[in-house]
Amino acid sequence: MKADVGEIRQGYGEIRLFPESIDDIWHLSHLIAPGDLVFAQTFRSVETATDKLRPEKAEKRPVRIGIRVEKVEFHQYSSRLRVTGMIESGPDIGSFHTLNLEPNFEVSVIRFWSKSDRERVDRAVKTSGSELVHVLAIEEGEAELFRIRQYGPEQVLTITMGSGKGAPVDSREGFFLEAAAPLLQITGPVIIAGPGFIKDDFAKFLKNRYPAIAANAMVVETRRIGRGAVQEVIGQGVIGKIAGDLQLGREVQVMDEVLKRIAMEGLITYGKAEVGQAVSFGAADQVIVSDRLIREPEVAGLMKQAEEMNATVTVLSSCFEPGERLWALGGIAALLRYAL
Repeated sequence: MKADVGEIRQGYGEIRLFPESIDDIWHLSHLIAPGDLVFAQTFRSVETATDKLRPEKAEKRPVRIGIRVEKVEFHQYSSRLRVTGMIESGPDIGSFHTLNLEPNFEVSVIRFWSKSDRERVDRAVKTSGSELVHVLAIEEGEAELFRIRQYGPEQVLTITMGSGKGAPVDSREGFFLEAAAPLLQITGPVIIAGPGFIKDDFAKFLKNRYPAIAANAMVVETRRIGRGAVQEVIGQGVIGKIAGDLQLGREVQVMDEVLKRIAMEGLITYGKAEVGQAVSFGAADQVIVSDRLIREPEVAGLMKQAEEMNATVTVLSSCFEPGERLWALGGIAALLRYAL
C-alpha cells in the first residue's frame, strides 16, 4: 500500500491510498465505512450531442467522482472491494453508484481517522512489497500448504498419500515429491511445520533433491497439525521475524491471554455492555475488538473513548482463529487494570 496523508485536523481529513495487493484491499475494507466521503475514478455513461434522429447508445467514459458511503463489501476471491453510496461530486449528483476498488487503483478517503486506523495504514505501507510467507504443515500421509495473508492463513492445497494421479504417492518418497512440487513455484520463505520427525525427514529430502528450496526453508516444531500448526508458528513469532509484520502474532498472543484470564477468573471482561462499563471507569488497559464490529457506531464510539482513556485498542481479523474465538465471546473483550 502507498499512502499520501493530506491535511488532518483533530483527526479529520483526507488520505490518498494506492492498494497494491489483495491484502491492501482487505485493509481498505476496514478503512472505509458508511458516512465516509470516497473519491475514485470510475466509468459513467455520458450522452453526446448528435444530429441523428435516433439517439445513440450512451458512451461510458472514465470520470472521477466522490460518493458518500452507505455500504462496503469485501470480495476476497475476486480481489475487489465494492463501495456503494450517493454521488456528491461529479456527474449525476444525487444518484447512487458502486465503486469497484481493485489493486493498482488510487482511492481518496475523507473521514475521521482514529489511532487504530492510522496504525492500520502504517502497517499496510510498511509491509508493502514483502514476499509472501508460506507454511507447509506436514504429517504422516498428509501435507497442507498455506499462504500467510495479513488477515490470516489462506489454504492453497492439500496433498494426501495415495491421492496423486500418475505419481508414485503410495510411498513416502512419492509423497515427498508431491509435497515439494508446489514449492517449486514459490520464491519467498517457506516454513515446514508439524509434530514428530516427518518434517525433519522432509527437510532432508528437500536438501538432497531441491537444495535451492531447502536454502529458503525453515523447520518449526509444533504440537498441532494442519491449520493449528500454522497458528502455532504465528504465535511463536516466526513469521513476524521473517516478514516484519507482527500483527498476526499479537492476535494469537492477546487471545491466549484473554482465554487464560477467563479460565483463572482474572482481570478480564467481555461483551459490549461490560467492556463499555470498563472503559468508562478507566479500568480497561487493552480493548480487543473483532473486525466485524468496528463499523457499528456504538463500538466505534467505544474504541474512540478507549483511546482517549489511554487504553490500547487491538482489532482481530475474523478470518483468523483468534478472531473466531473472540466472536464466540461476543466480539469484544477488555484486559483490565483493576477489578470492577
